[in-house]
Amino acid sequence: MKIAVCIKRVPDTETRIRIAADGVSADEAGVKFILNPYDEFAVEEALQRKEKAGAGEVVVIALGPDAAQETMRTALAMGADRGVLLRADAIPADVLAVAKALAAELKDGGYDLVLFGKIAADDCAQAVGPMTAELLGLPCVTAVSKLELDGGKGVAHREIEGGVEVVEFALPAVLTADKGLNTPRYPALKGIMAAKKKPVEVKPVTFAAPRLRVAALEMPPARKEGRIVGEGPDAVPELVRLLREEAKVL
Repeated sequence: MKIAVCIKRVPDTETRIRIAADGVSADEAGVKFILNPYDEFAVEEALQRKEKAGAGEVVVIALGPDAAQETMRTALAMGADRGVLLRADAIPADVLAVAKALAAELKDGGYDLVLFGKIAADDCAQAVGPMTAELLGLPCVTAVSKLELDGGKGVAHREIEGGVEVVEFALPAVLTADKGLNTPRYPALKGIMAAKKKPVEVKPVTFAAPRLRVAALEMPPARKEGRIVGEGPDAVPELVRLLREEAKVL
């Protein structure tokens, strides 16, 4: 089985983000970047499928600058076979332009399965996977929390409000991985050393003209200081009044 996993380099979720001088991007100075957490589930699923089949190839594909190779090495250290970096100094905010670039790379790859993380921790768009599937003309199931494959067919479980949706699909297909699908492995020292020698092909990429752009970024307003309105049951009437008249949440 040949599986592609599309991954993304994102700021560490604990990083304090600052707005750059241009007002439309994040200042990357001093920012630690990591493999998008949801992409770890996608990588792990690909590795387990390859191990269960006893043969195959897992290819990780990423968009971004040369520094994204470091992020790719994390997936290679987990066990992926090789990587493809679609090199670009900046990734456009228009997720359709991103999906077109990925689809162009994937279309002649002969992949049985294409995996994404359900969501990227930086833009939270949840759109690149489904858009890529549409461009490739492949079935797509999003937010997969359980997966069964048998021959040329698959069954995916996805959690929805109040229940679980079970979807049948034919391969090849595009899936996006949710928490609960598996438990991503930690790269062992042997894998980390081996990742340094695994091939990463770097290809220049040209994006389609974006139809969406970021007009401005701004930090959320500072929270107002809280205040104590009293203690015990006697404070309840005043608290209710403030919630109704000032906070306007009642």
